[in-house]
Amino acid sequence: MKVGLSSYSLSRAISKGDLGILEAIDWVANEGGEHIEVVPGFSWDIHVGNMPEKIAARAKEAGIDLSSYTIGANFIQPDAAALAKEVERIKGEVDIAARLGVKLMRYDAGWRPIPETTLENFEKDLPVVADACREVASYAAQYGITCSVENHGYHFQGCERVRRLVNAVGLPNYKTTLDVGNFLCADDDPVAAVKTNIDIASMIHFKDFFRRPINRAPNGAGWFRTKGGHYLRGTIIGQGDVDLETIVGIIKESGYNGYISVEFEGQEDCIYGCKVSLANAKRFFAEN
Repeated sequence: MKVGLSSYSLSRAISKGDLGILEAIDWVANEGGEHIEVVPGFSWDIHVGNMPEKIAARAKEAGIDLSSYTIGANFIQPDAAALAKEVERIKGEVDIAARLGVKLMRYDAGWRPIPETTLENFEKDLPVVADACREVASYAAQYGITCSVENHGYHFQGCERVRRLVNAVGLPNYKTTLDVGNFLCADDDPVAAVKTNIDIASMIHFKDFFRRPINRAPNGAGWFRTKGGHYLRGTIIGQGDVDLETIVGIIKESGYNGYISVEFEGQEDCIYGCKVSLANAKRFFAEN
């Protein structure tokens, strides 16, 4: 396994101009990260000029891998024309992934507001979304790229729903980016959910949250609600309520040998939060 960082974790520093994406690669390497996950946006555009090639060259110079290309997508669209347009857009992003030289790519499946994330809507949306995900993954196969859905966005977030989608797509190069903390957003137990989905994981996001029950509204900024109304706030890895030690054991016992990508979403300064989170993640995997 290789432990590294999602560039999303440094997005606040990138947005403020403290780092560019190329400097972020150097920062990860200097902190002992073994890879960086490329998440575009946040005041920088990967589609300008030869930016994918610049990123690939910088990672090679820094001596770390580019692990994955991670983008947003939504295959729940108002009509067939809009859906076809979104599928073609994501195929264009697959071409970007190929230019980066990565062999992993995550694109979202579909979004709905929480009141609409019902089981009935999920069953209705699943065939359409699976067809779209399959079309993109089939296109990505020419590059040897494995695509994935991440467990986030409420609608396709619970471990059983993610597994249903992966099975419905039914391609060997379509799996899941397994975020160990995000299961809490759908009120799944992270330990049980990781056990359920680790065998279909192509990538792992390593994250920590503070969690407060529905009847204990917390003070301060940064809190958001789960599907069931509980409260979550991102924090430094190892300082929150996710049982990361047990989860690391499950990952190791499974035989997973891919990338571990740290995602920091806390209220702390992101440079500090990423530094401590990356160090803690490396320690967890070295010790357990």
